[in-house]
Amino acid sequence: MTVKQLFDLTGKVALVTGGSRGLGLQMATGLGEMGAKLALTARKADELAAAEAHLRGLGCEVRTFAHDLSKPDTIPGLVDEMLAAYGTIDILLNNAGTTWSAPAEDYPTEAWRKVMALNIDAMFLLTREVGRRCLIPRRSGKVINVASIAGLAGNPGTMTTIAYNTSKGAVVNFTRALASEWGRYHINVNAICPGFFPSKMSAGLLKLIEAQVIAGTPLGRLGGDEDLMGTAVFLASEASRHLTGQCLTVDGGHSTTL
Repeated sequence: MTVKQLFDLTGKVALVTGGSRGLGLQMATGLGEMGAKLALTARKADELAAAEAHLRGLGCEVRTFAHDLSKPDTIPGLVDEMLAAYGTIDILLNNAGTTWSAPAEDYPTEAWRKVMALNIDAMFLLTREVGRRCLIPRRSGKVINVASIAGLAGNPGTMTTIAYNTSKGAVVNFTRALASEWGRYHINVNAICPGFFPSKMSAGLLKLIEAQVIAGTPLGRLGGDEDLMGTAVFLASEASRHLTGQCLTVDGGHSTTL
C-alpha cells in the first residue's frame, strides 16, 4: 500500500459531533477532502446548514443531523438516522463539548452536570452505540476523541474551568481504557489534545490571556484553521493502524513549558 493509499478515506463514513463550526468543522473538512462521507451533528440547524453548504462547496459528500447529545435518550435515534442515510459508520470523531467558568468553591452544581453530560456522558453513550452496532460487528473502525491540554495539567490562575479540565482528563483515560478493551476487535481508539485555538468557546478566555499563551508557546502562535486537519486524517486513516490508546498534543509546544 502506498502512502497516498494509507491516508485515503474514500468511501469511509465519518460521524463528527460538534461538526457545524470551529475545530469540529475544521477536522470534518480534512476528512471530507480525503474522501470520507460526512455525517455531522450539532444542536443548531442553521449552523449545520452553513457547514453543509461550505463542505459541499469543497466537493464533500455530507449530511447533517440536528441533535442535542446532552439528552441521552436521543442518541440511539441519532444513530438510527445516520445508518438509514449511510448504512454504517466507520469513523467516530467525538468533538462536541462545552465549558463553564467559575471558581471551584462557587461552581454551580448544574454547571458541573452540564459540562459532564456533554463532554463525558454523551461521548460514552454515543461511542457505545456506534461500537456495538457498527464497529465491533465489522471488527474494524476508528474512534477519535477530542480531549485538551486542559486535561493534562492544571490552569493558570486566571482560568477557573474545573469541570472542563476534569472532563478532558476523563477523556484521556477513557481513550486509554477503551483502546485496551477494543483492540481485540481491531478498533483504534486515540485522542487529540488541542492547545489554544481561537473559537467561539475560547473567545472570552483568549481576550484575557492570549498574549500570555503566545509568549509561553515555543512556536509563538495560536492554533490555526488548518492545524488539526492532518492530525484528524492521520488518526482516521490506515496510516495510524498500529497506533491506539494515544493522545496527540497539538499545541505549538505550549504543554512542554508547563
